[in-house]
Amino acid sequence: MSELKGPVHPGIAGLTPYQPGKPIEELTRELGITDVIKLASNENPRGPGPLVRERLAAAAGDLSRYPDGGAYRLKQALARALDVAPERLTIGNGSNDVLDLAGRISLTPGAEVMVTEHAFVVYRLVAASCGADLVEVPARDYGADLMAMKDAITDRTALIFLANPNNPTGTWVDETALVDFLDGVPERVWVVLDEAYFEYVEAPGYPNGLGLVNRYPNLILTRTFSKIHALAALRIGYAVSSTGVADLMNRARQPFNVNALAMAAAEAALNDQEFVTTSRQMNRAGMAALTGGLSRLGLEYVPSAGNFVAVAVPDAQHLYRSLLGEGVIVRPIAEYGLPDHLRVSVGLPEENERFLATLERLLERR
Repeated sequence: MSELKGPVHPGIAGLTPYQPGKPIEELTRELGITDVIKLASNENPRGPGPLVRERLAAAAGDLSRYPDGGAYRLKQALARALDVAPERLTIGNGSNDVLDLAGRISLTPGAEVMVTEHAFVVYRLVAASCGADLVEVPARDYGADLMAMKDAITDRTALIFLANPNNPTGTWVDETALVDFLDGVPERVWVVLDEAYFEYVEAPGYPNGLGLVNRYPNLILTRTFSKIHALAALRIGYAVSSTGVADLMNRARQPFNVNALAMAAAEAALNDQEFVTTSRQMNRAGMAALTGGLSRLGLEYVPSAGNFVAVAVPDAQHLYRSLLGEGVIVRPIAEYGLPDHLRVSVGLPEENERFLATLERLLERR
């Protein structure tokens, strides 16, 4: 970076750009493969539901106007759905946006951000861009060791990120453990509970973060429409917090940070619980098919409460490239401290079958 003459934020200069799952179009350009399936980004393979499609078609005729910067309609719809005051909501350009806002309102240079090992890499990006120091607490059985995290809190700890379930491992913490953890966190420390995948969880004892926000004023809950609602391309998510925190986040966010189509689609998605229920059922069946196939192949995987599974494979990077050559995109997760694993999203039934058949064939060649 010697050619740069002006000042550069040291945290930004040291960042490695986020690497998303490889797009289908990119693989087609690189290898000329047209029959491609993507199981890399934890997307809902069904695509958006009929109510969303209808609403998008109706909203597309007014694109010359700026969107409602206050997201009034969507906040009212969310307030009704969640039974919270609209003043406690912050709407973001995906939940990544509100994760970043949480960092911007709470972090100063030299503060500490705590995460678990194998945590979502965006938390690291938030800490670095705010000049904060990242504290990574070793995982237990691939998941968050809440007792160790509580013990690691110092006077410099300002913000704790905790995903439930965690991405990319799919591990989760139950309500008893989470409440015990929150009881031990000083009120001066913000805790962001990232529930991007909560709609998929069917495990007993899984906590509903929404109820905990009322109990803990230092808790910020983030959710997204990108996953089970299948609106990843539109980028829309939200946070639920105290009114004071929401006020700060709404001061810090960019004007018109969410586009009109995304808000209209999200509002429609809230009214289509049948789509959510069916998607959850399909995910349950797809997860069973994937994990059953992986077990049959003698591969160990991390039990997951989300719509993806991390599986240990021989020579993960080579196998990833070999799968690409067969038109199957999955996600290598070495950047998450798991160099021997691949993360595989639950796809449509025929996509899950193709992945398992391709994986078996490639493993037999070794």
